[in-house]
Amino acid sequence: MDKSSALEYINQMFPTEASLSGVEPLMQKIQSEIRRVDASILAAVRQQSNSGTKAKEELAAATNAVQELMHKIHEIKTKAEQSETMVQEICRDIKKLDCAKRHITTTITALHRLTMLVSAVEQLQVMASKRQYKEAAAQLEAVNQLCSHFEAYRDVPKITELREKLKNIKKILKSHVFSDFSSLGTGKETEDSMLLQQLSDACLVVDALEPSVREELVKNFCSKELTSYRQIFEGAELAKLDKTERRYAWIKRRLRSNEDTWKIFPPSWHVDYLLCIQFCKITRAQLVDILNNLKEKPDVATLLLAFQRTLEFEEELAEKFSGGTTSARNKESGSDDEDEGVERNKIVSDIRKKYEKKLAVSNEEVEQVSADKDKHKALSVPGAGFNFHGIISSCFEPYMSVYIELEEKSLVDQLDKLVQEERWEIEEGSQTNILSSSMQVFLVIRKSLKRCSALTKNQTLYNLFQVFQRILKSYAARLYARLPKGGTGIVAAATGTDGQIRTSDRDERTICYIVNTAEYCHQTSGELAENVAKMINPQFADKVDMSEVQDEFSAVITKALMTLVHGLETKFDAEMVAMTRVPWATLESVGDQSEYVNGISSILSSSIPVLGSLLSPTYFQYFLDKLAASLGPRFYLNIYKCKHISETGAQQMLLDTQAVKTILLDIPALGKQSTVAASYSKFVSREMSKAEALLKVILSPVDSVANTYRALLPEGTPLEFQRILDLKGLKKADQQAILEDFNKHAPAIKHPTVAPTVAPPVPTASVQIAPVATPAVSITPSMAALTGALANREDVLARAAALGRGAATTGFKRFLALTEAAKDRKDGPFRKLFNP
Repeated sequence: MDKSSALEYINQMFPTEASLSGVEPLMQKIQSEIRRVDASILAAVRQQSNSGTKAKEELAAATNAVQELMHKIHEIKTKAEQSETMVQEICRDIKKLDCAKRHITTTITALHRLTMLVSAVEQLQVMASKRQYKEAAAQLEAVNQLCSHFEAYRDVPKITELREKLKNIKKILKSHVFSDFSSLGTGKETEDSMLLQQLSDACLVVDALEPSVREELVKNFCSKELTSYRQIFEGAELAKLDKTERRYAWIKRRLRSNEDTWKIFPPSWHVDYLLCIQFCKITRAQLVDILNNLKEKPDVATLLLAFQRTLEFEEELAEKFSGGTTSARNKESGSDDEDEGVERNKIVSDIRKKYEKKLAVSNEEVEQVSADKDKHKALSVPGAGFNFHGIISSCFEPYMSVYIELEEKSLVDQLDKLVQEERWEIEEGSQTNILSSSMQVFLVIRKSLKRCSALTKNQTLYNLFQVFQRILKSYAARLYARLPKGGTGIVAAATGTDGQIRTSDRDERTICYIVNTAEYCHQTSGELAENVAKMINPQFADKVDMSEVQDEFSAVITKALMTLVHGLETKFDAEMVAMTRVPWATLESVGDQSEYVNGISSILSSSIPVLGSLLSPTYFQYFLDKLAASLGPRFYLNIYKCKHISETGAQQMLLDTQAVKTILLDIPALGKQSTVAASYSKFVSREMSKAEALLKVILSPVDSVANTYRALLPEGTPLEFQRILDLKGLKKADQQAILEDFNKHAPAIKHPTVAPTVAPPVPTASVQIAPVATPAVSITPSMAALTGALANREDVLARAAALGRGAATTGFKRFLALTEAAKDRKDGPFRKLFNP
């Protein structure tokens, strides 16, 4: 406690003179506390001193105990060494005797085994000369076992002599066995019943010999069995693709007829399996030669029949050598053997009826691919893996291009037929609003996919998938071509290619059907790609992609919706002309809405309910946004085309403007859409408010028209202001003073009128709507715009710019991004675009 704190404490304890009487008791209390603290400190010091002394004594005692323990351990170690020396002295003579006994026992055992080996070798030599295979097999195993005991005595002359003698005996046995097996298959086994038993015993001898002897014997046997096969099917008569089935019939008969005879081979040899492997390799090589030597492309029906029979043969081999379990192919297909066979036979029958042509193929490419396949298969076939799938059938893969070509031709023909028969109407009672041709196209594609996947799931299936892509792109082009023509409407007019699209009620329904059909195709093509990716070989799965096809159908949807907008916009032409022909200068009173407004309402009332019932909510909303982007600016510019507007006429036109705004806001209700995007209502209100502002300027007094114009249309220009003066009916002389006064003030900066940005509900791709040169709605007429011709061009340009919003152009998208960001700002030039 510092000095000031101590003083504060004392003053707090003794605030008055009367309290000083308590100083003495306080001092006594403090002194008592001091004595207590001193006593505690003294006791703690004494205790610490006593603890240090005790700790030193305990440490010294522990050190002495450790020293005593080390001394005792040293004594025990010394005594143990002395005991070990004593035991060694006692057992020295015993150890010598034990070693001598062990050496004598080993010598006796070795001499006994040597005697047995000499006797066994002599007996084996006699058995080999007499071809007593069964006894020789047992004796040979015994000799081999005895020889293993003399591996360490290879340098002993007697052992070396015996090993050479045994080696010669094995050679004799091998030559006798191979000689006897050479008679197998010549018919002698049927005449001599003992021959098969003798060959069965000979197999025992072969097992007792080295493994290489068995491999050589089986290889020679298989080569001998297949010699006749080579000779038969290398001949000109049977060396044909249509004779492939006879090859498999030959090996089946061979296996069946020799089943009893080949029982002489031990099951562990897998002779029939190795024979079939050799047969498959030879067959594959011969089929490749046949396919390479064809002067023309193979007949599709013949090729597929051979392919099918090869797959069936591989299936039979796989089942035969897998113990009768279900094969991998059947597991993948999820069907039993009977269903699989019926389905395949049906597929082959369909294909044979379908294709009866011959086409040419490139032999050089086929040779290269076939050679690579053959090399790969030779490396991949295991020695005992029992896997026959693809061992022969893979050689057909490079030649399946003719099948793919004709599949494509068939699909194209069917697509042409379906499009020609399409009525572009929906049957009564249908709930899909989708053209029947689209469902038929995918049905045909699925049938083709099923046929091909039953044959192969490799490169051929991927090539067929590419055919599907081309077919669907072609169908998308047919849908695109069916849309009503007449150029591309006002968009084309803006780019210098004038033309309009006129649509009837039937055309509008057809366009809606095309939109729904393209949406169905977009979704189904993606599902098709997923199914193909699941069933195809994994190495091709990553390449299976339908994004380009889906982009094509997305473009059809965008084009169709824009065509609807163009068609409706063309229907408004007569009403816009009728609006300019109303005698606005001579109207005597304001009445009900004008006839042209009723005409606009009638057009929308007849079209919108149908469109709303046929289009999905997403696409209908997109259509509404584009329609509002066209009609709002067009109505605004159409006011400028009127010659003279009196005050009564302006009031009537203002009433008409309110009616048109109400009609546009009620469009979603006409289309029976329960929910409408807020952006649509805001945009309609903003666009129509510009027309209202223009009419309010026309209604303003002459002396305040300039101020009213700058307040309500801050983006306006002097040329537009002059046009407003013309509409008010002012003479040129009267206009001059007002214009000079208007020009003295700082002219407003002109800003483009921006339509609401509504991205298409689906992405656009290869089929694009022609982009518009400028995204802004130009409302600045030149001096010559007072003439009818140039006013008409101004109208066309404005409509083109309005409908052009949303076109897939990068520059316009960037502009839209800027305007969207400006909505949240309180100042800046872009903010004026969003003020009502």
